[in-house]
Order: sequence, then C-alpha cells, then structure tokens
Amino acid sequence: MEKVDAHQHFWNFDPLRDNWITEDMEVIRHDFLPHDLKPLMDANGLNSCIAVQADQSENETDFLLSLASENEFIKGVVGWIDLCADTIHERLEHYSQFPKLKGFRHILQAEPIEFILKPEFQRGITALQVYGFTYDILIYPQHLSVTLDLIQGGNEQKFILDHLAKPNIKNGTSATWATDLKKLAFHKNVFCKLSGMVTEADHRTWTKEDIYPYMDKVLEFFGPERLLFGSDWPVCRLAASYNQVCDLMNDYLKRLTIHEQELIWGKNATLFYKL
Repeated sequence: MEKVDAHQHFWNFDPLRDNWITEDMEVIRHDFLPHDLKPLMDANGLNSCIAVQADQSENETDFLLSLASENEFIKGVVGWIDLCADTIHERLEHYSQFPKLKGFRHILQAEPIEFILKPEFQRGITALQVYGFTYDILIYPQHLSVTLDLIQGGNEQKFILDHLAKPNIKNGTSATWATDLKKLAFHKNVFCKLSGMVTEADHRTWTKEDIYPYMDKVLEFFGPERLLFGSDWPVCRLAASYNQVCDLMNDYLKRLTIHEQELIWGKNATLFYKL
C-alpha cells in the first residue's frame, strides 16, 4: 500500500522567526529535518510526504523546495506566497518552474476573520487556479462560515482543510463546528486532512475515544474519497509521538474497507497534489 504523510513540517529553529513556538513547547524548539523524519516514516510503512510551510515568507518556500530536491521521499511542497500582492501572477509564474511545488498556504488562523473576504486575497486564490496550484486552509472553527464564502467564490479551485479546522477536542465543541463543516464539505472541490488532532486534545491525557467522534464527522461529511492522512510532525510531538499518531490512524481505519484505507493513506494525496 502506498502511504503518504500529507502534512508535516521542517525547520531550522530560529527563536525570533519561529516565535509561535513558545518556551512551553520545548519539545519542538529544535531543528527538524528530513534525516529526522525518514526513519519514523520507514518504521510506520510510509513511502513519501508533503512538506508544508510554517513560516510566511518566500524564503520558506525556497527552503522546502531545496529539501525536496535533495530528498526523493519529499514528493511535494505546500509553500507560502503573498496572495494579496499586486505581483501575484509574476510570482506564481516563477514558482511554476518547480514540479514539486504543489500549492500554497497562508496562516489564516492568525488573521482577523474578515481577512478571508479581502478582495486582494480572493484575487490571489483565483490566480492559483490559473497555474494549477492547490490551497491549504488553516483556520479555527469560527472561520468556517466565512471560509464558505471563499469556497463558493473559488469555482473549481482545489482546497484542502488542515486539521479538521481545529475543533476544541480538549474541552468539547459546539454543534456549530459540525454544522459549518458539513456545509464546507458539500463542495466537492474541498478535501480534508486527518491531521493535527492530538494537539487539539488534552496533550497529556487524550485517548482515541476523545478523538474518534471528530473523525467520524469528517468521514461522514467528506467520505473516504476526500480524506488524507497527515501526521503534523513535529508539531504532533507536543501531544504524541509519530508512532502514536500512526497507530491512532491505523486503529481507526480498520473499520473501513481495504480500498477506503488505501484512499486515505495515499491515493487521495497522490490525486489531490498530483504526486
């Protein structure tokens, strides 16, 4: 079975640039590079991965592309670009020369909700479709309803939701998360990553029973044809090891057919990101 980790990160830790990694996150205040990840993937039968941006700069995009060029198992990169820039087409034209660059992401969870509706941002999303790039959506539940407006204006743009929109698994989530997520999933050009769940649960005491109800919802809404596995390594280390994240997924997917498991473990990632 081809298995793809569709969401992980690399960085050379810089306390100024990476100020989101606070002192209480000591376990990830270090460098994390391909030689750290590859043994973990091998131990869990994963063949390839998608490296996703963690810093909002073109330097980050270039850094990830450099790593991908040096490591065959990194099959794709989700980088960053200023989607609001007047030069958006020029920059997308530039990045079109890199086959392993599959799409882009902006850290919308750190922006005011109204940022999503800015004409400049929506213009940038429209430009992605021209060049065949995907867009990773990183938001909180309160952004979901406004994100729906972005999706509806995106025509056939390929979107993928990271981390289930970060439901508050630790303290329980209101029905609004599920209601809004179902509306988003109605659009067939929107996929979802089964990623980032352990860090939304209680970091010390989470159990699979805390997390599976949320996985049940995304499976119901998106179906196995639009779900991808992602470890969110090394951020997952705040709450779980790479092995624990893979074990969580393996245990959950046992209830599905072999074909459905193959879709979620790798085939959907290959299709969505054109690996």
